[in-house]
Amino acid sequence: MKDKNLPPDNDTQSLEELTKEANNIIESLEAEKDLQNSIDSYQELLKLNNIIEKKFHKTTKIINEKTKKKINNITSKKNDK
Repeated sequence: MKDKNLPPDNDTQSLEELTKEANNIIESLEAEKDLQNSIDSYQELLKLNNIIEKKFHKTTKIINEKTKKKINNITSKKNDK
């Protein structure tokens, strides 16, 4: 799913908020008896899952970049001595 297809209001939410929202949808899907009524909720759950996954990837990338910078700083300081 492409970023432009994602609802913009979810982009500003934290991972915790998105996870809570996904859990609420899962609970409502589990309680639903009529599968026909569940299609929209399931589609929303898929969108949330993609948003959460993208946020995880972005956060992981940022953490990796910061870690590399710190390692480079430490090794450069050791090499300067």
